[in-house]
Amino acid sequence: MRLGVFAATLQELPLQQALDVIRDLGADVVDLATGGYGTKVHCDPAALLARSDGPAVLRRAVEERGLAIGALCCYGNPLHPNRDVALAHRRDLRDTIVLAGRLGLHKVVTFSGCPGDSGQAAIPNWVTYPWPPEQVKLRQWQWEHALLPFWASQAQFALEHGVTQLCLEMHAVNAVYNPETLLELRRLVGDVIVACFNPGHLFWQGVDPVHAIRALGAAVGHVHITDTHADPLNAPAHGLLDAKPFYYEHERCWSWRTVGYGHGEETWREMVVALRLAGYDDAIVVQHEDTMLMPAAGLRRSLEMLGRAVVRAPLAVPEPPPVQAS
Repeated sequence: MRLGVFAATLQELPLQQALDVIRDLGADVVDLATGGYGTKVHCDPAALLARSDGPAVLRRAVEERGLAIGALCCYGNPLHPNRDVALAHRRDLRDTIVLAGRLGLHKVVTFSGCPGDSGQAAIPNWVTYPWPPEQVKLRQWQWEHALLPFWASQAQFALEHGVTQLCLEMHAVNAVYNPETLLELRRLVGDVIVACFNPGHLFWQGVDPVHAIRALGAAVGHVHITDTHADPLNAPAHGLLDAKPFYYEHERCWSWRTVGYGHGEETWREMVVALRLAGYDDAIVVQHEDTMLMPAAGLRRSLEMLGRAVVRAPLAVPEPPPVQAS
C-alpha cells in the first residue's frame, strides 16, 4: 500500500509547487483532477493531448519528485439533464480516459452521474425513496434510458484506450451512491465498473466502511479518504440528511473533518485490514475538505494518522493447505 494526496486540495498553487508540497509531506502518490465540476489547474487533458509531449511533460514533473500518478479524477455529471453541462462533462471524461491511456494508467476516477426526471428536465433528480410510486418508475427510467446506455459505451471506450477500471466514487446526488448501487451497475455493465471507495461519503449514510469493503470485495478499484463528524447536538435531534451549505458548521448535522478528527485510529486500522482482505494493495489517497484546518496542515495530520495504520509491505495472504484425501 502507498499513501497519496489529491492535488486539487492545493489548487491555489501551480502544479510544480503543489507537487513539492506533496513530496515534502511524505506522500508516494498524487491523484490529479481533470475537470467536470473539478479544477483543471494542474491537469487539463485537452491541453495536454494537444501537445505531442504533453503527457510526458506531466509524467516527468511528477516522477522527478519521486512521486507516481495514482489516478486521474474527473468529477462531473455526464448524465446531467442540462445538455450543455452533460456534453462538457462527457468531453472532460473522454479526454481524461484518453490521457490516462497515454500515461499508461489503467484507472480513472469519476462519478456515475444523475439524470433528471425526463427529457425536458433542467436539474438532476436523485431518487432515494420508493414513495410516492412514481419514484420507483423514475428510478427505473433513469437506469434504463440514461445510466446503462452511457456506462456501457464508456466501458467500451475505456477498454479501447487501455483503461480497465472506471472507479466510480459513491457520492450523494449520483445514481451510484452506495455499495449496492455500485454492484448493480457492475453486474449490468461489467467488471470495468469498480468503486473508488471513500468512507467520508458513506459515514453520513449510516454505512459501516468495513462492512462496505467486504460487500464490495474485488470491486474496490481505488481508495480516496475523507472523514466526517456527526454533530453531537444537531445529529441526534435532526438526523443526518442535511442540505444546508457546508459553511454552516454550527447548524449542520455533520461536517467534513481531517482524518482522525471524525473517527479514531482504530476505525482506520480496521479499514486498512478490510482492504487488504479484499485484495486491495494500491494507493490510499487523502482529500482535504475540513474548514477548521488549512489544506497543508490537514493533509499532514491525515497522512500521519494513516501512516500509522497503512501496511506498506506487499500483500501476501497465505493460501490454506490442500485438503488431504481421506
